[in-house]
Amino acid sequence: MPLRKELGFLELVILGVSGAVGTGVLFSSAGMSALAGPGVVLAWILGAIFYTFVGLTYVELSKVYPEAGGPSRYAIYSHGKVTNLINAMADLIWYLFIPPIEALAVVEGLDYFYPSLITSSGVPTTEGVILGVIFLLLFIPFNYFGVKFFGKSTLIGGIIKIVLYLAVAVGVMLLSFIPSNFTAYGGFLPFGFAGVFSAIPLAMFAFGGIRVIPDYAEEAKTEKLGNAILLTVLGQSLIYVLFAVAFVLSLDWSKLGIKQGCWSSLSSLPGNPFIDISSTLNSTPLLLLTAIIGIIGPFITGYIYLGAGTRVLFAMGRSGYVPNSMKELHDKYSVPYWSLVVFAIVGSIVTYISSPLPTIYGLITDSVVAGYIGFSVNPVVMGSLWRKGVIKSKLAPIISPIAFISSSLIVFWSGWPLVPYAVILLTAGSIIFGVIYKVKEGFLNSLWYIGDIAFLTFMSYIGSDGALNVINFYEASAIVSLVSIAFYFFGVYSSK
Repeated sequence: MPLRKELGFLELVILGVSGAVGTGVLFSSAGMSALAGPGVVLAWILGAIFYTFVGLTYVELSKVYPEAGGPSRYAIYSHGKVTNLINAMADLIWYLFIPPIEALAVVEGLDYFYPSLITSSGVPTTEGVILGVIFLLLFIPFNYFGVKFFGKSTLIGGIIKIVLYLAVAVGVMLLSFIPSNFTAYGGFLPFGFAGVFSAIPLAMFAFGGIRVIPDYAEEAKTEKLGNAILLTVLGQSLIYVLFAVAFVLSLDWSKLGIKQGCWSSLSSLPGNPFIDISSTLNSTPLLLLTAIIGIIGPFITGYIYLGAGTRVLFAMGRSGYVPNSMKELHDKYSVPYWSLVVFAIVGSIVTYISSPLPTIYGLITDSVVAGYIGFSVNPVVMGSLWRKGVIKSKLAPIISPIAFISSSLIVFWSGWPLVPYAVILLTAGSIIFGVIYKVKEGFLNSLWYIGDIAFLTFMSYIGSDGALNVINFYEASAIVSLVSIAFYFFGVYSSK
């Protein structure tokens, strides 16, 4: 029984945009502004450019291999099973941790109405984490009753979600418009370009939305998958820039209890920064609307990522890295139901242990860097397949190395200890599953990938964001870019 082709073009675009616009746009603006000041707007724009090149690799590869969980399978065609296992494991970690993050973000949104769900340190209470588990389990029905139900639910819910988000951004600017924030207090770039580049990794978490589209490629009834990916990048980028502008323009420092012009203090804003701002504007409707999107937004993102992660586990079943039951389809709904159940159970466990073990709460948010490590495989696959004539695009030899450098910089800028956290999980998972399922084919073809991960981990240790800080930001970024070019060609010519 095959997967059903039920997702149309509009459904794919809304899937991508509404899946991306969630927790990140609400919480990242404050953290990014603390690093870049008003340059947060430029950070979002540059992040969009970096991610566009990454997205273009998905455009080309999804045309050639329109498979469920495709990005977790592409490397098997060019570099063999070992490279693909490492890449699939990076994707799996990314997807395993995002639904718990979103479920707990829903709880944080509800904490505004029931202030007993989150502790003063930002960690969920026992009551909050139980509620988080319940929300994660509520993600299951949206994915269980077939991809057609999933698509229609996401189309309706996604449009409502996007409209509400836009209403909040516009409403905040209308009620608090302080343009001097862009020029005073150190100017547009108070921390220089180093601050802008340091803020970009915080944006990357929000840009992950395009990744879900190729994961549903096998269930799309339109051939315009590439257009949907590019339109998603554009749509989410415009929303992110709008929210960045709204955040800076609406900052009334004294009402927020922050020293005038002290950008770095913005990272200390408690909870949802847009709720903090709305609460100072004496507008009950705006405050209520902001609180509502803090609940609805992460919920929709959470069930979308649960579904996409299910496709990754399904793809790993096809590749032989997990039990064959993971690729079994429901007789009636044609969804990989065992993958869905296993994914939800693991996500529930991760969500639950974040209360008795608060360090886990920080770990799950840090370890999504593994997803960035997964980005770097597809540009090399694209370059390898172009050499073999499988990919015909004349722009492939330009797009793929730029996308690889972008992916490498995103990992490096994520800094220490986020990178080693992700690498430790990735290494452990790859070894365990590799030994259990005797994955050996293509080991020599994977050395470029293993070397690249080791290099990026080392640079994150000695670079300006690392434990040693022996190389300044610009020099370290230049070294990463130059060495990445070498690893790119190493990878392209290591194909089987």
